[in-house]
Amino acid sequence: MSTRKLIVIVAALLVIAGAWYAFRPERLVVNQKVNEQFPTASAATNSTTTLASGNFHNGAHDTKGTATIYQLPDGKRTLRLTNFETSNGPDVHVYLVAADDAQDSDTVKQAGFVEISPLKGNVGDQNYDLPASVDLSKYRAVTIWCQRFGVNFGTAPLKQS
Repeated sequence: MSTRKLIVIVAALLVIAGAWYAFRPERLVVNQKVNEQFPTASAATNSTTTLASGNFHNGAHDTKGTATIYQLPDGKRTLRLTNFETSNGPDVHVYLVAADDAQDSDTVKQAGFVEISPLKGNVGDQNYDLPASVDLSKYRAVTIWCQRFGVNFGTAPLKQS
């Protein structure tokens, strides 16, 4: 085999590996399921308070379910996604957005956001601890965001309880 042919083959393999890493095509057909229970210490008491809640609507991908923020008896706040389902992706995160709603990706970028966590799974119930410093009067929507491509998968506008 000639040196030139070997270089072309190696370059082609590197391009294929890079494209696979960037797009992660297997995630289009493979769901990451999560089924977390509500935090058990607070489920035993009646002093858990619902602070805000809202239903997801589609962004760039079909997204459904409910986002609810709870104040637990110990003072911590938890974001819980229930009956949640969206597309899987290569680098998907949960954001709180400083807007009443985010119908598109530009709204998220312009309004400002706080990253809560990487998304645990694209299907199922899941919990996320919220930092004490997050001002819920400012951050009024939950967005599922693909960092790699800068795309809003879906948003749940939150209504104060």
